[in-house]
Amino acid sequence: MENDELLFMKEALLEAYKGFEKGEVPVGAVLVYKNQIIARFSNQVESLVDATAHAEMLCIRRGAIVMGNWRLAGCTLYTTLEPCPMCAGALISSRVDRVVWGAPDLRQGAGGSLISLLGPSHPIHTIQIIAGVLAEESASLMKNFFQRRREWSKFLTSSSSCNVGKLKNVPSPSFQI
Repeated sequence: MENDELLFMKEALLEAYKGFEKGEVPVGAVLVYKNQIIARFSNQVESLVDATAHAEMLCIRRGAIVMGNWRLAGCTLYTTLEPCPMCAGALISSRVDRVVWGAPDLRQGAGGSLISLLGPSHPIHTIQIIAGVLAEESASLMKNFFQRRREWSKFLTSSSSCNVGKLKNVPSPSFQI
């Protein structure tokens, strides 16, 4: 595995951690052109109240502005989670050359885990895929996030009245690491 792939995936993981701290599903992405990061985001679905505000989509939008073109030829997107169908469609349409992802998404993955939209025989554009880069770290962050979210939800539903004493051993809603 090339050092650049690890470096850029670590940058995507940093973005995912930022999302984690904000209570967003911790997916991070960076868009790279000529070995330079031109866009970096974490998911912002909750904060923007927008189901399309996935890290990948935000990178594609910013990348088009930076490049001055909706065609992102020559770009590689690094993302901590296998893209969903919406993001896969946007990656194909924007002509991103390569996608490198960490953890598979068994529920919504469009790179082969659930369905395969990013396969080599797509009629519009073929994207080179590299899967599993820092997969364990990416999956661990997701598991930690959802475990904390379940604990918080359990606490909220089990409390008939809220008092300060009950809050001592419950993770904060900010989901800080």
